[in-house]
Amino acid sequence: RGRGFALGGRCGEDSAILRATVSLNRTQSVLVGYAMIGSMFGVYRIEEKLGEGGMGVVYLATDTNLDRKVALKTLLTHAADDEERISRFLREAKAASRLQHPAIVTLYQFGVEGQTQYMAMEFVEGKTLRKIIGSEPMGVNQLLEIAIQIADGLAVAHEKGVINRDLKTENVMVTPRGQGKILDFGLAKLKETAAVSDDQETAFRTEFGMVVGTVSTMSPEQALGKQLDARSDLFSFGVVLYEMATRMQPFRGETTAAVFDFILRRAPASPLRLNPNIPAKLEEIITKSLEKDPRLRYQHASGLLSDLHRLKRDTTSGRSAVTEVAEPGVFDTPRPSGSGFSEALAQ
Repeated sequence: RGRGFALGGRCGEDSAILRATVSLNRTQSVLVGYAMIGSMFGVYRIEEKLGEGGMGVVYLATDTNLDRKVALKTLLTHAADDEERISRFLREAKAASRLQHPAIVTLYQFGVEGQTQYMAMEFVEGKTLRKIIGSEPMGVNQLLEIAIQIADGLAVAHEKGVINRDLKTENVMVTPRGQGKILDFGLAKLKETAAVSDDQETAFRTEFGMVVGTVSTMSPEQALGKQLDARSDLFSFGVVLYEMATRMQPFRGETTAAVFDFILRRAPASPLRLNPNIPAKLEEIITKSLEKDPRLRYQHASGLLSDLHRLKRDTTSGRSAVTEVAEPGVFDTPRPSGSGFSEALAQ
């Protein structure tokens, strides 16, 4: 039976885990494609393969002890001998284990079964934010509800010493009850000290020159491989807000180099011009989030969250003239097998 690892140990313990996992994973992984469907994996019964990405395979499984559905994320076979990938997998588990919030997917267990490293996570039914947006901007009330949830989740993550580094509409699931959840912390960066510093300039350091993440949602400092702090996530959140408000990505280009150039040197089109139905204050929030100079951006998620709450209050009370964009039937159809939830987790 698989052994669950305690998350949050000292650096020496982490190294020991990594060395043991590298050795353990040198043999062929027992999880290959659909071969596991219907079989047992420790206490988990594999129901279906949901998706596969660069890091792992995600299965829908049933925890037979607790009789609940879980998303079982396993490390891909080709990653078994890659210490960096194993380190990233462990880092994702540690990041998720620090965070308890309705807007963040819950980690149930991390461990090794046979020769396979895995995470058992909350299975979230619904649609990704990207699919909900589709071809139309979101209605303002729905946009603010979800944005407030995600901003609050980011605030908690930053307080706990975690930055996401890959926030995007594809990595946010919305349940049929309207709850937004950040799914993926595969590129998360942890602050390993016990106390989280208030100094946003020095917290959450990452390797100089390393560029990780999704190009179209990167902050300028992330695109340049600079040291990051929590404000980088707030830029990416601004990209998410922009998409929710306009259905368009703010930074586009034919090539990666063109997108980088757009992020570093050019301002995106005015959200209000693309969607006249949004309040002017929402455009101000988005614009401030997308400031290229981090010193001019929101400094903490709490500040952005306060502005979103204030806008929601004013919009609800009628002090903002808002015309809702109708969005009927968002959850009228059943959840398709292999939904965006698994696509995000498998990255």
